[in-house]
Amino acid sequence: MAEEKEIGTVFSFFNKVGVAAIKLKAGLKTGDNIHIKGKTTDFTQKVVSIQIDNKAVDKAKKGDDIGIKVDDRVRPNDKVYKAK
Repeated sequence: MAEEKEIGTVFSFFNKVGVAAIKLKAGLKTGDNIHIKGKTTDFTQKVVSIQIDNKAVDKAKKGDDIGIKVDDRVRPNDKVYKAK
């Protein structure tokens, strides 16, 4: 398996809307595949939408706080990796 690059950390999860709030350490764009991993979290998914301050964007850069829709529950401090 290819080496995955850590691109961010989850800092919040909004259960009702299924959105993870992530602090980015590297850029991310819609269409990228990500792998979210933590103590009880481990899944891969495609990024279908990214929001910054409740506005949809196509890409985000290092240092941005973003919200993305996730396929499963995530928890604060879960790590986000860019998957191949």
